[in-house]
Amino acid sequence: MRKMRRKGLASMAVQTVATTSESTVDLGPATALSCRECGHRVPLGPVFACEECFGPLEIAYDFSAYDTEELRRRIEAGPANIWRYAPLLPVPADVAGKPNINPGWTKLVKADNLARELGVTGGLYVKDDSGNPTHSFKDRVVAQALEAARAFGFTTLSCSSTGNLAGAVGAAAARAGFRSCVFIPHDLEQGKIVMAAVYGGELVGIEGNYDDVNRFCSELIGDPAGEGWGFVNVNLRPYYAEGSKTLAYEICEQLGWRLPDQIVVPIASGSQLTKIDKGLQELIKLGLVEDRPYKIFGAQAEGCSPVSTAFKAGHDVVRPQKPNTIAKSLAIGNPADGPYVLDIARRTGGAVEDVTDEQVVDAIKLLARTEGIFAETAGGVTVGVTRKLLEAGVLDPAKTTVVLNTGDGLKTLDAVAGTGLTATIRPTLDSFREAGLA
Repeated sequence: MRKMRRKGLASMAVQTVATTSESTVDLGPATALSCRECGHRVPLGPVFACEECFGPLEIAYDFSAYDTEELRRRIEAGPANIWRYAPLLPVPADVAGKPNINPGWTKLVKADNLARELGVTGGLYVKDDSGNPTHSFKDRVVAQALEAARAFGFTTLSCSSTGNLAGAVGAAAARAGFRSCVFIPHDLEQGKIVMAAVYGGELVGIEGNYDDVNRFCSELIGDPAGEGWGFVNVNLRPYYAEGSKTLAYEICEQLGWRLPDQIVVPIASGSQLTKIDKGLQELIKLGLVEDRPYKIFGAQAEGCSPVSTAFKAGHDVVRPQKPNTIAKSLAIGNPADGPYVLDIARRTGGAVEDVTDEQVVDAIKLLARTEGIFAETAGGVTVGVTRKLLEAGVLDPAKTTVVLNTGDGLKTLDAVAGTGLTATIRPTLDSFREAGLA
């Protein structure tokens, strides 16, 4: 079923290879592209689907030359951004010296107030990626895709986006001197539209939802009009996706080179969750963290919950849904990595759960009230799912738990638009006391 669904994308991927230079590129420890389904390998290039079975391609590495303690020292001495992990990413050795938005090394907040509210005793942390340059985790994946675009000689950066990625691509392209042209659903939150447009690139609204936008971009990539374009989440997707691994690296390093017991991750395409798992597995294999069990939990909004629905039904196939939720950054009704999310949740002993839009808003306010972190709707989804899983006894309150906040609440103000003044008073002490504020 998975292979049949990807057949059309694979044919376009092969077309992309045909228009690409045959020159060899140096991408550090990256050695090839490997199919997640059949294991078939192809040389590094701007191709994203296996020509043998139509499965997705991902980066394969050779880390055999690394000494664990030397690698740890090199990482700890590196810059306070994702390039401290350059030895584990598909980038050239001199990546840190090139113009890039240099995201990462965001705060891991020990959320003691939220922990008390939720009854967590084993340590609760929020990985707050709203501190990135364009205030979302998407800066990580775009920074990585930008380096691949340079390596393959592209001059235009593009993407299909639910909002945050559009802003990240616009900012990264502006910084690096690339042209940008990004495509979004026409009805995104106005704040995200403005933030994507302000960087001066071309921003195109498509009549339809994200899945319609993504299909259009997949068609454009196989057309002569798209020649020379690096679509960060299409023909550069294997490289782009590796940026999410840096979340796993940072969490473990910030915990003192220790795996979290439980981690709650929002699901849009599912790529972030799968690459966090890949990052954790790499740290274990490299000996940078102790090999012990961990559980990964996926979080969706009820109005777009194809992976959660499949998990609860015990299915391996994720059936597409039409999105209808305020969590627009997660509103991907046909998530490419959905089946792999199911595999990881089941393998690690985790789960995939969803919450209503009302629960999302309540969770946004809860996180803001307890920890001073104003999350966008995706963060409300992860906090809401965390609370729901704790109440159901699925999450262990005695275990170290990390919850991801992937974006800034200022981007999704409409979700909490009913929040406002406590009172309106005259500028007198009597009026202040009458309002019950004394």
